Amino acid sequence: MLSTLIQGFFLSAAMILPLGPQNVFVMQQGSRKQFHLMSASLCSASDALLIMAGVFGGSVLLGQSTFLMQAVTWGGVAFLLWYGWSAFRTALSAEVGLSRAESFVQSRWRVVVTLFAVTWLNPHVYLDTFVVLGSIGGQLSSELRPWFTIGAVIASFSWFFALSILAAWFSPVLNQPHSQRVINIFVGCVMWYIAFGLIKQGLQLLA
Repeated sequence: MLSTLIQGFFLSAAMILPLGPQNVFVMQQGSRKQFHLMSASLCSASDALLIMAGVFGGSVLLGQSTFLMQAVTWGGVAFLLWYGWSAFRTALSAEVGLSRAESFVQSRWRVVVTLFAVTWLNPHVYLDTFVVLGSIGGQLSSELRPWFTIGAVIASFSWFFALSILAAWFSPVLNQPHSQRVINIFVGCVMWYIAFGLIKQGLQLLA
């Protein structure tokens, strides 16, 4: 059982560590100290639901539905292009210099909505949790499947909270106007890079 839990932990960690929309968003919120622990909690909880759904049967559903994959892919493309554009616009505007109090007033619900979009409109999340973790965990016996799931969920919670806390720790440096401009340009580039990758993937699904 312990070996199965460790397998789930390290496989999940391998899926989460590569740079993606969730990691970038949590890091961005941590650098501003704006609801960063809430962001880590919601990302981890969303991942936990997706991992459980994938291991306990969701991978079969996604694999059989080209329409669902198309819907998620093109929805993700639209969101990532918009989010990247917003990051570039913020980097080039005076918004970077807003005080922390002003930012708090305008961002609570925007953070929640954006966070769910970053997670649930990201096709890579479904590929990681449903296709990879789901297909491997789904092949285990009914006794071992929960242990695999627990290990995968622990990895998700550990990573997002560590990323959030570290970014908040370095916030005195990262929260400077110049640093925020650099971070927003970086976020825009990452979002657009992932979006163009999804466009290629969506066109392949149409072929």
